Amino acid sequence: MQLNWIDWAVLIATLLAIVIYGTWQTRGSQNVQDYLKGGNTSKWWTIGLSVMATQASAITFLSTPGQAFNDGMGFVQFYFGLPIAMVVICMVFIPLYHRLNVYTAYEFLEKRFDLKTRTLTAILFLIQRGLAAGITIFAPAIILSVVLGWDLLTLNILIGVLVIIYTVSGGTRAVNVTQKHQMVVIFIGMLIAFFLIVDKLPQDITFTKALSIAGASGKMEILDFSFDLNNRYTVWSGFIGGTFLMLSYFGTDQSQVQRYLSGKSVKEMQLGLIFNGLLKVPMQFFILLVGVMVFVFYQFNEAPINFNPTATAVVLDSEFSEDYKSLQKEQQVVFNSKQAYINTFVNSDSFEASSYISKANKTNDSIRNEAKLLIDKAAKNKNIKVESNDKDYVFIHFILNNLPRGLIGLLLAVILSAAMSSTSSELNALGSTTTIDLYKRNTSEKSEEHMVKASKWFTFAWGIIAIGVACVANLAENLIQLVNIIGSIFYGNVLGIFLLAFFFKFVKGQAVFIAAIITQFIVIALFFLNEYEIINLPFLWLNFVGCAIVITISCLLQLNDENDRITT
Repeated sequence: MQLNWIDWAVLIATLLAIVIYGTWQTRGSQNVQDYLKGGNTSKWWTIGLSVMATQASAITFLSTPGQAFNDGMGFVQFYFGLPIAMVVICMVFIPLYHRLNVYTAYEFLEKRFDLKTRTLTAILFLIQRGLAAGITIFAPAIILSVVLGWDLLTLNILIGVLVIIYTVSGGTRAVNVTQKHQMVVIFIGMLIAFFLIVDKLPQDITFTKALSIAGASGKMEILDFSFDLNNRYTVWSGFIGGTFLMLSYFGTDQSQVQRYLSGKSVKEMQLGLIFNGLLKVPMQFFILLVGVMVFVFYQFNEAPINFNPTATAVVLDSEFSEDYKSLQKEQQVVFNSKQAYINTFVNSDSFEASSYISKANKTNDSIRNEAKLLIDKAAKNKNIKVESNDKDYVFIHFILNNLPRGLIGLLLAVILSAAMSSTSSELNALGSTTTIDLYKRNTSEKSEEHMVKASKWFTFAWGIIAIGVACVANLAENLIQLVNIIGSIFYGNVLGIFLLAFFFKFVKGQAVFIAAIITQFIVIALFFLNEYEIINLPFLWLNFVGCAIVITISCLLQLNDENDRITT
């Protein structure tokens, strides 16, 4: 689809305004305090919106509606641990960071343990956040490749360069002030999208009836209290695994810590995080609800058998073309036969109609899965890589084909703003951590001007690395899951190190350092054992498991060391 000139105007104007505003507002950061901590001038609402914008990447607005379209509202359980984590961080982490006047979270670890533990933890952060930064660039590049027909390499470079410009120029304050406006654009865009989706439903389909139709296909099943590890998202994985993940992310990940370290006072930092804790779960619920409404929309409007147009083009230009067309006809038959039952269900809440709708949608899912297999076969025969899993394409397909001119540009600006906001935070944190924890700590005393220049060069270098990761990245089952999987592999271990520092005063640096290395290998091994179905351990639980393992091994090593000293 070709974008209308109005959409181009809205899209370009929005993105350029953000980049120019961020660069102009924060020009002239001459010292490390200004560049890395924004001069400690941020108010609580700026902190709250900046923290939220850092987490709400383009992946959130691409993948989350697609997640709800396919699997319903259950994904919201993933965020149940967030408010708990916010309270703990406000009570424990923030007062400590503020009292020690640190630039990065990892400075504290040297004061508590030793230099090698600080360096190891910083390196673990740099690895996982460097990978994640590449994915947050890659996600919107996929969208624009579909919209514009441009190649991914060009788009990855373009998006990366836009972010690098104002992040390198203005540092932490540039990130904070731009994110505040990016979140405003995001909120407005998503609200407009939601109301337009509901408005596009048939006239007699109210919002309540739309929810009933979604419920008939199991899309409104929010809470899962089962202890079945085959269910990735449950109340228990959300409260336990989610709490540990959020504690790690908001308490020890420099991309988030740097957002609230820029606050004017402890109170401003705490209020900013509480604001995020109160608003984040409703925001995610709302974004999932947008995906559910898209699902309801396609109950009354025919959907493609696969939402990725590139995948469809590949299979239709292959020996499997007739088989694919046959599946498209099957899908059309299912869609047509379902319409009468939907009307009956809407007017009478008939159990029979509800059962048929559910059965018809399951049949449709089976047809879509068969189509994915044909796409994979066609791509394999052509020796090319094509993504058959179309979760991340659902929402963008709806936007491009059903929203009015001008609003398409606004929604694309929303997704790209989200990409820029999260990527800028990541690059800012990667540059800060490299400068403070690795470069400054291991070189002789340098001037303020030198350290600011070093920070800018390291930020620029990480921007180039992130673009490189984006260029070699590939879609997983779902992009939002891929980011959380990467985090879960590292976060539990890092959180365990910080909890040891806070609460296990008898444990020393040597024990923690050895335990952290052992734990990281164990967690990576557990992840691959689960991937190859040798064990059953969903990735969310890696946060809890990693944390528990590093604490246990550290305590055992320390006790063993003390026993050896006593016996000798």
